Amino acid sequence: MKLRKTGAFTAISVVLAGAVILALTNGQYHIDVATLWKLLLLKISGAEASGDLATPATVLWSVRLPRVFMALIVGAALAVGGVVFQGMTRNPLISPSFLGITHGAVFGASVAIIFFSKSAIAVEASAFVWALVAVAIVFAIGNRGINSITTLVIAGVIVSSFFMAAGSFLKYIADPYEDLPAITFWTMGGLNNVLAPNVARAFGIISVGMLVIYIFRWRLNLLAVGDEDATSMGLNVKATRAIFVFFGAMIVAAGSSSCGIIMWVDLITAHVSRMFIGPDHKSLIPFSALMGAAFLLLTDTAVRLLPGSEMPISIVTSFIGAPLLGYLLMKQNNAGWKN
Repeated sequence: MKLRKTGAFTAISVVLAGAVILALTNGQYHIDVATLWKLLLLKISGAEASGDLATPATVLWSVRLPRVFMALIVGAALAVGGVVFQGMTRNPLISPSFLGITHGAVFGASVAIIFFSKSAIAVEASAFVWALVAVAIVFAIGNRGINSITTLVIAGVIVSSFFMAAGSFLKYIADPYEDLPAITFWTMGGLNNVLAPNVARAFGIISVGMLVIYIFRWRLNLLAVGDEDATSMGLNVKATRAIFVFFGAMIVAAGSSSCGIIMWVDLITAHVSRMFIGPDHKSLIPFSALMGAAFLLLTDTAVRLLPGSEMPISIVTSFIGAPLLGYLLMKQNNAGWKN
């Protein structure tokens, strides 16, 4: 098993490294590997790029590198969020969107676009806050009853439906020429307008959340055995679930608010990572982060290389994710959830 995990980590690390090189060198403006190497050496030495290197340097440092970093950060956050919520609910088909994060973020972004400002920081802040508000309501309603997991999921469906209706109402009253297109394109996700400040804000929030999740990873292993068994081992189940709900929601909300709604990354990468690496969250969390980062970066690179105007990234991730999940479900045996 240890050899299998080592091989899996080696493979995903190689894929991620290749994805980074591919993303940095390819696009509307091609930068060959030799030029990329020269620019990296110049940056390390502190020298300014000039002559033939001036244009590729501007493209690399100002446009392409922030976008690559954002794809890596958000992909890792979505994947780890998927692992957290699947582990917490003991259901491999649960994703953060089931707990209202997605529709809360859409509602918050719509509020900012219609009533306040279309600036990136205003939309990000509103989407982030309302995603957390939605999850807080879900937890307040669902963290009760005999089977708290079932009630939590049902509460997520209720709150998601409410925020979906509220978001639809905002689209109905939005200016059809200015506000509505902005809302629509935001909900389809994309990294085409990413700048360094966006990356810094997302990295700050996501790194804190993922660090806390990894520190408490052993508690996710206990939650996976069931509430009664976890309680008998001395775990405060409700407090532990509250920690993971908050920090899991925080990293997913930070990712979603930074670049819009990107579908399927959380569900698919968490599910596939569990198949490769097993249920132990000590290995599963870092592996899923690497897989999520590689998946989103490769998808974003494919979006940039498609002919014509840039397609919203959620369209591509949905085309990949839905058939893949269907295939995995057909291949899945009848043993159900395995720990």
